[in-house]
Amino acid sequence: MREHDCDDERLAESPAPALSLLMPIYNMERYLPESLASACAQTLSDFEIVCIDDGSTDGSAAVIDEFARRDDRIRVISKANSGYGDSMNRGLTAARGVYIGILEPDDVLYPDSLRLLYDTARRTDADIVKGNFDRYWARPRERVEFSEVVDAARCDAAVCPRKDPFIFYEQPSIWSAVYRRAFLEQAGIRFLPTPGASFQDCSFAFKALAAADRVTYVHDAVLRYRQDNEGSSVHASDKVFCVCDEYAEVERWIVRVFEPRHGSDEAARLLRIAQVAKYDSYLWSYVRLAPEYREMFLTRMAREFAHAIDRGWFALDDLKPWKRANLEAIMCDPAAWVRRNAAYAGAGPAGRAWHYLRLGGLGLLAAYARDRLRHG
Repeated sequence: MREHDCDDERLAESPAPALSLLMPIYNMERYLPESLASACAQTLSDFEIVCIDDGSTDGSAAVIDEFARRDDRIRVISKANSGYGDSMNRGLTAARGVYIGILEPDDVLYPDSLRLLYDTARRTDADIVKGNFDRYWARPRERVEFSEVVDAARCDAAVCPRKDPFIFYEQPSIWSAVYRRAFLEQAGIRFLPTPGASFQDCSFAFKALAAADRVTYVHDAVLRYRQDNEGSSVHASDKVFCVCDEYAEVERWIVRVFEPRHGSDEAARLLRIAQVAKYDSYLWSYVRLAPEYREMFLTRMAREFAHAIDRGWFALDDLKPWKRANLEAIMCDPAAWVRRNAAYAGAGPAGRAWHYLRLGGLGLLAAYARDRLRHG
């Protein structure tokens, strides 16, 4: 049913479902039927699917309506296009479930995923339960690779991420998790609603993990994460500084929330974690920018890290040696770093090895190689 047609009194009087699955949708007609079908086929029965149609101009609305006619667990919010962050915030406001899940409309849930995540959340009294996922390519040939964000040794018992912060340095992957709705509301955790922005999972993921006292990991892959969607925002070269806005929000939030509530030591620790995570996110974003934007992006990156060092939020020694050498070179001369990087960027592992050899000699290359062997 579409949100403006909903019987609000009937919804208010009905019991809250175990889980609300939020689906932010914009022009995903090609992939949406498979994604929605995977949601409807879940073995967890007590849940709702909240589809937020962000002003789609293709056939997405018709796909949603067809599924909604067949499955009364589907609720539909239709709105003018205002971006991913605003869509997710609308979904968070509308959600009635005890827990909240997220499904991107080009991804596919495995049948038992919501039951696994929800049952684990109830069993361990977790604010967040996070699983692994499979990366999926349909072209040039179908391929699935297991992405182990969390190893088996860390799974099945609730932990506090602030005490074991490895998860902050992994891909945010907010869609391979469920979140206790009351926890998100009490902590005031929302998305940045910047129109047209991308990378809006960064600040949400960091804030949720930093605020949570109890997070449980499960080792199973809970969904198939599509890698070859040509409409994905990582290919949009006009969104140069979106990731910078996300980390500015993280820093603002840490200072505002943790300094008064938990003391400066907790805030300082999280600010340091945020800077280390930011280094990886910025370099990941850099390679996805159109070449003409790269020097401009690295110039801002250099300025931001210099500011963080001046504020005492971060020290170069917080980074691994090869990352430290990289950041020092970027801060010294962003334009020169772009030129050197361009020379090896297409050469794969051999090109990266040559880059670190040129940057810091055999010692730095050995440190980089050891780290790659350890982490795959």
